[in-house]
Amino acid sequence: MTLTDVIKLLGGVALFLFGMTLMGDSLKKVAGSKLELFLYKLTGNTVKGILLGTGVTAVIQSSSATSAMVVGFVNSGMMKVKQAIGIIMGAIIGTSITGWVISLSYIGNGSKGIFELLSTSSLASMVGVIGILLIMTSKKRKYRNIGEILMGFAVLMVGMEQMSGSVSGLRNDPNFLALFTSFNNPLLGILAGAGFTAIIQSASAAVGIIQALSTTGVISLSMSIPILIGIAIGASVPVIISSIGANAAAKKSALSYLIVDVLGGTIVSVLFYGGYMIFKFSFAAMILNPVSLALVNTIIRVIMVVCLAPFIGFLEKIVNFFVKENNEDDAELAEVKKLEERFLAYPPLAIENVSNAVNAMASKMLNILFESIDMIGAYDDNKFEEISKMEEIIDEYEDKINFYLTKLSKRSLSGYQSRTVGRYLRSISDIERISDHALNIAQCAGKIKEDNIEFTDQSKKELNILLSAIKEVSTHTVDSFTANSVELSYEVEPLEEVIDRICDHMKESHIERLQKGECNIKSGYIYNDLLTNFERVSDHCSNIAISTIGLYQKELDAHTYEIEVAKEDKFKEYVKKYTEMYKI
Repeated sequence: MTLTDVIKLLGGVALFLFGMTLMGDSLKKVAGSKLELFLYKLTGNTVKGILLGTGVTAVIQSSSATSAMVVGFVNSGMMKVKQAIGIIMGAIIGTSITGWVISLSYIGNGSKGIFELLSTSSLASMVGVIGILLIMTSKKRKYRNIGEILMGFAVLMVGMEQMSGSVSGLRNDPNFLALFTSFNNPLLGILAGAGFTAIIQSASAAVGIIQALSTTGVISLSMSIPILIGIAIGASVPVIISSIGANAAAKKSALSYLIVDVLGGTIVSVLFYGGYMIFKFSFAAMILNPVSLALVNTIIRVIMVVCLAPFIGFLEKIVNFFVKENNEDDAELAEVKKLEERFLAYPPLAIENVSNAVNAMASKMLNILFESIDMIGAYDDNKFEEISKMEEIIDEYEDKINFYLTKLSKRSLSGYQSRTVGRYLRSISDIERISDHALNIAQCAGKIKEDNIEFTDQSKKELNILLSAIKEVSTHTVDSFTANSVELSYEVEPLEEVIDRICDHMKESHIERLQKGECNIKSGYIYNDLLTNFERVSDHCSNIAISTIGLYQKELDAHTYEIEVAKEDKFKEYVKKYTEMYKI
């Protein structure tokens, strides 16, 4: 093999890997990255999990990517280890589909007439022309993605042809023949396959390169089996790497990939070599071509999964033995812990997890706001401690969600996804500020008890009306936000307007009482602090409602929205309704 052949081989490998990556990424885009949501939501039993794992891996062309995604699901608490093992088994089968795609490039080689159109060069040329036309002329992203799939396939086939051409002379090379003859030793074959796959980080690519080498006519069935088993085992390396820093459950899922491949490989080896010792299979010496090698690869993986699928419970016990649980999870941070960085590559899944985390944050905010309001006149130290602790948790939610959304915003997002991310970025700040005001209100309640402050009967009456309105507007806000309800959101701004009027009236009434000597300065400070906090709460509620409306309509800042919406008849009707409801 000359230096030129080596350079051509390396160039062919580079083109092949690039084509496979481009094709896989584009397939994922065309399938819609909702594929990950589909995978997560529809894994009810073992058979379904295996089928889904197979299907998703066939689409995204990578068992490692599917399994790493599953590790993320388990790490975030969205999936159990037992479910993950089923999907990983499916991924082990699904990754063999790539071998069949690659083998298409060999079907027409050497044919004449119309079948010559199926040769590697002809097929790559036709697919490449169609692909580049779609990329250059299509206005829709969907068709450009299809064009990228075709271009990826064309580059992959050119790479395969170049690899095959560069190694064609090896069929008469005694050193090459000696190397592959050594792989008749199963242990050497498995180690070689595993090591090679661990280095290039792709079982599909490893099989593709072996398919290219099979064109030399020196790879027999007995040589291929240990190499293919080793490739399956080596594919677990990137998955195990992806679990570094994850929790115990995620590590168990990653380890299960290795255990399934090792046990499955052992079963296949025992069946083949045990049978060979007894029956002396004549077909063991059969020389494989790229198509038959793809078939053998699929059969090996199917046998592995079929034999081990009934024992998923036992496999779970094995990983439980090797990886011990840790009980560090905090239930209050359960939703925010699902914000896995692994999911940033899959925006729909990342956004759904963010939605759950923000909704949980909003629910916690509403709880401490109501508890703070209820403590006015009935202060309790234990409740204050709970409110303080929960306010700190809400702060942590904001920090982690904000950090996650900032990273997500740098990804390739659709228009709706970008608006959703922007909405959450704005809303978490308002939610956090409401929790700050809730803590301020609780502190005011403590001050009222500590200083034995008494409000006048009229002050209490007006304050009770305001508290009811605040509970109404905050409930409306959280309900409309979590349900993405524009209709409910439209009611928030009119009620906020009524609350502003109530607060203005209460401040004027309070000044009159101070002038008449009915209230003292000390009670006046606390009363004014309460009103200020309630006003701010309603303002932040208005901002959150506007962010929900802006998700489906044109983006509006709060000031512009207030001016425009105040002109609408619906707004005036709601103002009238809430003015009557909370009449002072």
